[in-house]
Amino acid sequence: MNFDFEKGEVLLIDKPLQWTSFDVVNKLRYKISKKIGVKRIKIGHAGTLDPLATGLLIICTGKMTKQIDTFQAQEKEYTGSFVLGSVTPSYDLETEVEFFGEYKHLTHEEIINKTKDFLGEIDQKPPIFSAIKVNGKALYHSARKGEEVIVPTKKITIHQFDITHIELPKIDFKINCSKGTYIRSLANDFGQSLKSGAHLSALTRTKIGEYSLENAYQLDSFLEIIDNL
Repeated sequence: MNFDFEKGEVLLIDKPLQWTSFDVVNKLRYKISKKIGVKRIKIGHAGTLDPLATGLLIICTGKMTKQIDTFQAQEKEYTGSFVLGSVTPSYDLETEVEFFGEYKHLTHEEIINKTKDFLGEIDQKPPIFSAIKVNGKALYHSARKGEEVIVPTKKITIHQFDITHIELPKIDFKINCSKGTYIRSLANDFGQSLKSGAHLSALTRTKIGEYSLENAYQLDSFLEIIDNL
């Protein structure tokens, strides 16, 4: 197995739970730089995954880092779970539930039909617990201080939104969407539309454009490959 990390490689990595995307990049940068005997290899990722998400992370090295914007612009596919009837400030499990709503009256048909309201181009407000900057300051800094910030909406596109399993209060989904979509925000907005509330409880990115999680390396396995080159 041959890799030319300086000339440029596109690596598919399955990001582990609790790791940040930057953690993965840092670990690979250290390992690769040490292995090939350079001070600091050029390396970056094409699309952030939250620490509580797993799945496909495209890592570019060397001259292939020039292609990062191209990869980031491609459609993404995700699978995961929403939990109806409970809302968190971060829209996922990073923060504690702050509101409980009714969900037992909802029928499977109502839940499935509601997905149609989110198809196509929609306005989405990113979570306040995110790295998006407003007035030069990352939103999560303001959120953790309890500061009120007006979060601007942005246009995103949902190409596919399927409910794959329902076992209330948990519902499983498969979503295909444009760059910049926050599935956490979609969970929150979906819960609001059902008048029950919801938060994201699990998320896996399965595709970026033509690249699939099925072809990705487990991080530990790829680190061993680097050691054995």
